[in-house]
Amino acid sequence: MTPRTSPGGSDRPLDAAYDTALLDLDGVVYQGGEAIGHAVESLATAREHGMHLAYVTNNASRTPEAVAEHLSRLGVPAAAQDVVTSAQAVARVIADAVPAGAKVLAVGGEGLLAALRERGLVPVDSADDGPAAAVQGFSPELRWSQLMEMAYAVRSGVPWYASNTDMTIPSGRGIAPGNGAAVEAVRAAAGGSPTVAGKPLPPMHRETVLRTGAKRPLVVGDRLDTDIEGAHAGGVDSLLVLSGVSGPVDLLSAGPAHRPTYVGRDLRDLLVPHPEVAAREGGFVCGGWQAKAVGDGLEVSGGGEPLDGLRALCAAAWGRAGEAGGGLDQDSAAKAVARVGL
Repeated sequence: MTPRTSPGGSDRPLDAAYDTALLDLDGVVYQGGEAIGHAVESLATAREHGMHLAYVTNNASRTPEAVAEHLSRLGVPAAAQDVVTSAQAVARVIADAVPAGAKVLAVGGEGLLAALRERGLVPVDSADDGPAAAVQGFSPELRWSQLMEMAYAVRSGVPWYASNTDMTIPSGRGIAPGNGAAVEAVRAAAGGSPTVAGKPLPPMHRETVLRTGAKRPLVVGDRLDTDIEGAHAGGVDSLLVLSGVSGPVDLLSAGPAHRPTYVGRDLRDLLVPHPEVAAREGGFVCGGWQAKAVGDGLEVSGGGEPLDGLRALCAAAWGRAGEAGGGLDQDSAAKAVARVGL
């Protein structure tokens, strides 16, 4: 995709402009098991408007059935076929590489085990079981002995896979270590690198398209380094919501692959048009805000809707003299974000 130098605009609500929302879960729909503010009613409205909702998560710990049950309990009716996980993506990648019915050393939750069985593979829990592959996925019940088995297998030459390598995961108590942290523990002991299937890599996008049949999808996520980068890699538009991991200052510092098409505070911004950002007098204007780059910093003036100020700041930051996301003064960016009220 052509590098984006400012957030995009849409004169139609996003739930009318796109046929399918590919929604991340943690940090977008819920956090720590509880629904994020405005998520339930926003998704209900988008569904009433005819938008297909698909839930696409790098968290490989739970089965699609369990995720759908959780969503329905929160008030977001969902079926298992509406859920796509990185466990399903990595299971397909492994099934394409090993003999049918092969044993796979699996370290992760029930979601990973179920995805392997769906592909006709046999999960085992010891490196001594003769696995044809070894795979890691997130599980909050991970034991150190499981990482030891994974390290033994990888060090002996068994092909190594990972559902995803997110270093962190949001929880109701804050940011916690993700599957990437467990992958790094195995790497420290065994060396090498796994084949990864989850966002932002192509296998996850392929799995999502195969399972949803989306024709004009919009990726909705809270992480620049997985959701938005994955949308960029897949050549589809994206909406970053600021209800999870990535914040406004992260957004201003984003390199080309991490720049979303649209910016929103939460899922309410799926239901509205998005204003254009216009270049004007050496800077950028959105709503009542004007922003410009000054050296390695940013200046903003005016007033109005805070998100409009952030959109103008994005254009000023992303368009700085051909910069590729580096060199922005973080203190200046933080002050500009505070100035617009975010």
